Amino acid sequence: MNINLLELWSEMGIPVRVVVVVLTLQAVASLAVAVDRLILLFRSRAASNAFAASAGKALDEGDFETVLDLASKAQGSHLALVMFSGIKVFLDRKKAGDATDRAAELARRAIERKGESLSTSLHKGMGVLASTGSTAPFVGLLGTVLGIINAFQLIAANGSGGIGTIGAAIGEALIVTGYGLCVAIPTVLGFNYLSGKIAQYEQGLTNAGSELTDRLETSETVAPAAKTAEAKSDKRAPKVEETPALVLS
Repeated sequence: MNINLLELWSEMGIPVRVVVVVLTLQAVASLAVAVDRLILLFRSRAASNAFAASAGKALDEGDFETVLDLASKAQGSHLALVMFSGIKVFLDRKKAGDATDRAAELARRAIERKGESLSTSLHKGMGVLASTGSTAPFVGLLGTVLGIINAFQLIAANGSGGIGTIGAAIGEALIVTGYGLCVAIPTVLGFNYLSGKIAQYEQGLTNAGSELTDRLETSETVAPAAKTAEAKSDKRAPKVEETPALVLS
């Protein structure tokens, strides 16, 4: 079966063309979001692995000042953000004279708040995929309905309903429904895949935060770093730079 897309486009009515344009925009937006989230997860995972390798020894030794310093320098790592949030609150409260269990509890709350913020960041744009996957078939169906209406208008204009009169119009209308399904099916699959990857990544961050809280609760003393303690505690938190969405030409 040969389908001339340019010929179909030229013969479509304006309402059906609008539907095709909407579906195309949905497809482009969904592709941009999917690629954007994949790049973000890949970069963050690589940065987090690098941070874990460099900070693991200091964390095992209870040298939280060193871990804090490494976390402040790690760019693009969600794990570093979680570690920075918890350790900074813990050290600040210890300096203020709080007991270890009290400081660890406040650190745990800070880690939970940071985790919620990171979850929002990781799910950025996922609503586009969800909306496209659920509405694209209906948008395509709308195009089919408009196309069939156009076919009936042709019957009224020509005074007959032969297949030669309405066959092309009905074919164009049905193709729009097929286009909607072609947009929706990959989008739903991509949404499910990314949702699983993000959930798995979030679980890893939650486990890391829980492990850090356990270490803080069982630490009786903070590794000495008198010359740099105050300076390091005041460092700004590292930032995770969002990968810009692709601009498709």
